[in-house]
Amino acid sequence: MKFKLPATMGSQYLVLIATIVLGAILLGVSSGGNFFGPVSMQTFFQFLAVPILIGLAQMITLAVGQLNLAIGAIGGVAACLAAVMVADWGFNPWLGGLVALVVGAVAGIANGILVVVTKINGFIVTLATMTVLLGVQYALVNTRTISADNWKSVAALGKASWFGLPAIFVIAIIVAVMVGLAFKFTTTGRHLLASGDNEHAATLAGISNDRSLTIAHGASGLIAGFAGFISFTSLPGVNQSVGGDWLLSSFAAPIIGGVSLTGGTVAVFGTVLAAFVVRLVDSARAEFQLAPAWVNLVIGAVILGTVALGRLRETRETAKAGMLRARVANHRINAAAVENTAAEEVKL
Repeated sequence: MKFKLPATMGSQYLVLIATIVLGAILLGVSSGGNFFGPVSMQTFFQFLAVPILIGLAQMITLAVGQLNLAIGAIGGVAACLAAVMVADWGFNPWLGGLVALVVGAVAGIANGILVVVTKINGFIVTLATMTVLLGVQYALVNTRTISADNWKSVAALGKASWFGLPAIFVIAIIVAVMVGLAFKFTTTGRHLLASGDNEHAATLAGISNDRSLTIAHGASGLIAGFAGFISFTSLPGVNQSVGGDWLLSSFAAPIIGGVSLTGGTVAVFGTVLAAFVVRLVDSARAEFQLAPAWVNLVIGAVILGTVALGRLRETRETAKAGMLRARVANHRINAAAVENTAAEEVKL
C-alpha cells in the first residue's frame, strides 16, 4: 500500500509542477499577459473545482482496483434534479443543493452493492448505471436549460471569493485535504488500500472486501454529486450536457497524478496537480481557438503514455525483484553447500 503526500514528492510530482509552471508561462506569453489578469485567473480557478472533484471521485474507486464510468452521469443527474426541484417544484435552493449530494451518495452506494452482489467488475456495473442515469437526466430536463436565476442565493456561492480565490475552488481543495486525511489516518481508509492492494491478504487480516467496495463506490458517488452541486452553483444554467465531458478528465487526473490502475494506491496531491494540467490544456484550446476534440486527443495521449510508462516501470521493478530473489537463493544454496562440505571434512 502506498500513500503519496507532498512531503514525499517523487520525480512524477516534480514533472507535474514543472509542466504547470511551463504551461502557465507559455499561455501568459501567448496571451500577452492577459492569462495572468485577475479576471482570467479567477475564471481559471473557478473551472478547476470540478476537475479536482471528479479526479478525486475516480481516485477512490481506483484505490480498491475498481473503475467508475458513471461519475459524469451521477453528477449530471444530481445537478439536474436539484434544478428541477428548485425551478419546477418550488423547493428551497439550498435544499436542492443538499439533495444533489444525497443523490450522489445513494447512486454510488447502489453501484457498490451491485458490484458486491453480482460479483461483476465495476467497469460493467457502472457502464450500465451510467446508461440508466443518462436516461434519468434526460427525463428530468429534456432539451431545455434551466436558468440559474431560479437559485440566485446558491449561485452567489459560485461567484464568491474566499482568500482571493473562487470559493468553489477553495471548497474543492478542502475536500481534497479531507480525502487525503481519511486515507492517511482513518482505519477505513487503510482498509480500502489493503483491499485494493491484495484482496486475499486483506481477507486474512479480517478486512471485509465487500464493505471496502461499497464504501469506495459510495464515497466516489458522493464526491461526484458534490461536483454536480458545484456545477449547479457556478453554471449559468443546467441542462442534459452537465457531466457529459467528465469521464476522460476523471481518469486523467488520478492516472497522470500517479495512481495505479491495479489498486492499492492513492495520490491526492498528484491528482490535484494533474487536474491543473488538464485545466491548462483546456485553457490552451481556448487561447489558440482549437476544436474541443484536441483536448481529448492531448489528454488521451498523455493518459496512454502515463499508463505505458507506469507499466514499464512496474516490469523493471518486477525484474529487479526477481533477480534479487535469485541472488538470495543462490547465496543460500552456496552457503548450504559450504556447510555440507565443512561437515563432511569434520567427519573425516
